Amino acid sequence: MKIVVLAGGLSTERAVSLVTGTSVCRALRENGHRAVLVDLFLGLKDAPENLETLFDAPDGLCADASIGVEAPDLEAVRSSREDSSDRLFGPNVLELCALSDMVFLGLHGQDGEDGRVQATFDLLGIRYTGSGYLASGLAMDKVMTKRMMDSAGIPTPKWQLLEYGPEDVERLARELPMPCVIKTATGGSSLGVFLPEDRAALRSALEQVLDYHGKVLWEERIYGRELTVGVLGERALPAVEILPAEKDFDYAAKYQAGGARELCPAPITPEQQAAMGDIALHLHHTLGLEVYSRTDFLMDADGHFWCLEVNSLPGMTSASLVPKEAAAVGMSYNALCEEIVQQSYRLKRRT
Repeated sequence: MKIVVLAGGLSTERAVSLVTGTSVCRALRENGHRAVLVDLFLGLKDAPENLETLFDAPDGLCADASIGVEAPDLEAVRSSREDSSDRLFGPNVLELCALSDMVFLGLHGQDGEDGRVQATFDLLGIRYTGSGYLASGLAMDKVMTKRMMDSAGIPTPKWQLLEYGPEDVERLARELPMPCVIKTATGGSSLGVFLPEDRAALRSALEQVLDYHGKVLWEERIYGRELTVGVLGERALPAVEILPAEKDFDYAAKYQAGGARELCPAPITPEQQAAMGDIALHLHHTLGLEVYSRTDFLMDADGHFWCLEVNSLPGMTSASLVPKEAAAVGMSYNALCEEIVQQSYRLKRRT
């Protein structure tokens, strides 16, 4: 197939997305596809007149990509676009995608998981991997996901939507129940997530999370083991247990060598694995997700599972969790990428 691997964009998870995209593009080329990597926001400024020739570009236009300790400077990325446009799609992106047989969405965060890209492709009749626009938007919004979990009887920590301004911080820091988690409702890769241990830290968290310019979620803090379960097609993959080297599993711990140990399959009983897999599948279906997803859990000291959130486009870097889960059932990275492409190609989407 002619496949555009779409990555980058202006999400806070831009760096993760570029590593995902590079890894996926090279795997698909090894599988025999004519795959090419394209940055959603920056696009292709010096594209040839015949865009179709790009599907045979050396190494699929892949460049070295890495994930730093800090989140990317998005203003620097924005200013580097020569046309100075704020449009989501960069130069020649939609034109090249329209020539493809499939777009592999290597995007993460706001620019790829909120449904806007999927809705655009549905309108233009462009095939793409993963879930449709409505399910993507629901899964991206943690408040909507929480409401869906509550209505479906899926166990999740107590929560509330916080609507406030800087003038309310002092009052909320005094009144909100502790211990808690403060998070942006549309973040990912542990960005915009705060775990305050005292009222002073809570005040700081309430101030900092406003920088993410979105809805803010208060969540009851559950202490326990961190686990995650991927869904591929109609089956749950083996769970992974995450053991951060430091106290918390933050952005740096997720992507830097030595930041965490990940045990796959997780050292849990078959009954616990089955229970978590059932919950992950139930949430996957409740939200209308398709092809693949990954659901994050905590297991408390009493062995109860608490569902935190779901990712509609989980990471596909070499350090990512879904590829590790697939490997645990004998599926190589290249085979996983191929399975996502083939399942997505067979979908009949409503447009």
